[in-house]
Amino acid sequence: MELRHLRYFIAVAEELHFTRAAERLHIGQPPLSQQIQALEAELGVLLFERSRRRVALTEAGQCLFERARALLVEVEQIKQETRRVGHGESGELRIAFTNSLPFTTLLPRLIYRFRRRYPDVRLNLRDLNTRLQLEALAAGELDIGFVRGPDFSELPEGLCLHELSRDPLRLVVHVDHPLAKRDRVALIELADEPFVMFSDEAGTGLLGQFRRLCRERHFTPRVAQEARESSTIIGLVAAGLGLSILPAPMECVRVEGVRYLPLSDPDFFTSLTLATREGPRRASVANFVALAESASSNAMTNNQR
Repeated sequence: MELRHLRYFIAVAEELHFTRAAERLHIGQPPLSQQIQALEAELGVLLFERSRRRVALTEAGQCLFERARALLVEVEQIKQETRRVGHGESGELRIAFTNSLPFTTLLPRLIYRFRRRYPDVRLNLRDLNTRLQLEALAAGELDIGFVRGPDFSELPEGLCLHELSRDPLRLVVHVDHPLAKRDRVALIELADEPFVMFSDEAGTGLLGQFRRLCRERHFTPRVAQEARESSTIIGLVAAGLGLSILPAPMECVRVEGVRYLPLSDPDFFTSLTLATREGPRRASVANFVALAESASSNAMTNNQR
């Protein structure tokens, strides 16, 4: 049984007239009659009672009529849903971001714009550190990642990165520390200071970057306390356990006893980078990436004005 046979049958059942049904279907009346006879032969039942004066549905025909109309409605829904998924207008996107990203303006605005434009795409959002995001992307468990750089020395094979924006790094210091009275500080001035930094288990790219920058200035940082979350680090600085280096968006976390200072080193920034798998992208992923790149371009243009 083919769908076209059901469409022919429904046209006759609705018109109860073979000639009018044939005109509606833009085919000849004899071929239509042959198709209905073929359908009846396949099913082994009569679907219509025919006479010179009238055409009427049999009991079996009425049963098929009700089921066939429902089936064709469902088929049309399947076609529309398939097209929507193919165009990236439906389906699911699995997105992850580092814990500093919600404090930026880019990510919240991007998610808001995407949901407005593609309301039928389900967003599965996860808070993951950079290392876990890259591993999940490589394993096919994630579609898009927002990671922090610029150090990606252990980037899994098959991933590609696109820099969206750059955020300066800030020195996080207790207000009673002598450096808190300064307008800005150079990293080399912190060589003898205790630091509160991310642990290796935190999986953040910022830790490797921090170590590299210190190494380039010929000192090894003395880490007095480790933590997994940025907010915890800020709280420990407020407790007087040491200094820290965090992305500028974390400045919006206002904790009593803490001050954020610019660093005078020109290479002190962290990149907000979009990570995806290489190769052809699903339409929904491509739509999200296009919006992200547009938002990034607009943000950079505004920053240059």
